[in-house]
Amino acid sequence: MENWNFKIKKRPKEIIEKLKSELNSIGGFVFDEKKPTTFSFRKRILYPFYMVFQNWTIINGKLLNDNVDNDTNVEISFNQHFLIRLIIYIHIIFGLGLVFGLFLTTKNYIFGGLIIALGIVLWIAANRKFKKDTEKYKTLISEILDL
Repeated sequence: MENWNFKIKKRPKEIIEKLKSELNSIGGFVFDEKKPTTFSFRKRILYPFYMVFQNWTIINGKLLNDNVDNDTNVEISFNQHFLIRLIIYIHIIFGLGLVFGLFLTTKNYIFGGLIIALGIVLWIAANRKFKKDTEKYKTLISEILDL
């Protein structure tokens, strides 16, 4: 999870409307407006085989209005999608289980080691992609909101 905070001289409703209109024109985004001062969006995955290529980052935002200066404090958090974390944890836990099975039999340690290695490689690749996607979204949001 990574947080990003900044201040902008617009009302919260204007910010949400601008984000919605710009992201809908790009296409492929799911935008969720839970309350008037919060928003969430992510890139939608259309087909299961797109999971590797699509964005696994979920953006949650909170808008805090400052009535004195008519400024809005924007707090945005970037999170990895639950499913990618689940896939990584399953690989590592399953591999550890097979390695611990070494104590019962001596046949599973190579297979368990390979699964752990795959989980670690997936973890490193997912973290790199998350950092890259976070930078892409920061650039996109900066362009949309004219920061």
